[in-house]
Amino acid sequence: MHTTNYRSAFISVSPDSACEVARVPDKPGSVAWLQWKMVSDSPYRFTSDDVIFAVHAERNAIAEAARPAARAAFFSRGQPCLRSSPLVKTHGWGVHHDAEGRVALVPVDAPGYAEYLERDDLTVVAGMRSKRP
Repeated sequence: MHTTNYRSAFISVSPDSACEVARVPDKPGSVAWLQWKMVSDSPYRFTSDDVIFAVHAERNAIAEAARPAARAAFFSRGQPCLRSSPLVKTHGWGVHHDAEGRVALVPVDAPGYAEYLERDDLTVVAGMRSKRP
């Protein structure tokens, strides 16, 4: 079983992102909007796996009853983690993973954003670039 979960980690905004201010995704139903809505409504409730699968299930109209089996099949192979999320790449949001792997969003323009980058108790990884250098 593969996982996208990190523990005690921070995913910073992608180095090639032009966002200086975090933006709420403006297209309801998009991957970015669904991820933003789920995590912003319930910070530190869901893991990365929960968010990534829930968005996949929503966008593919997987019935609630079929979701446990669909989730097992989905994670039977590797999946892109939140480092590749449009929230990190183009919308200006960092992602904090607590010690249990639950996630919360941190706007790049928040006063505490820089503190996450400096914390000794977190593994800091950059979001994936949108373009190759």
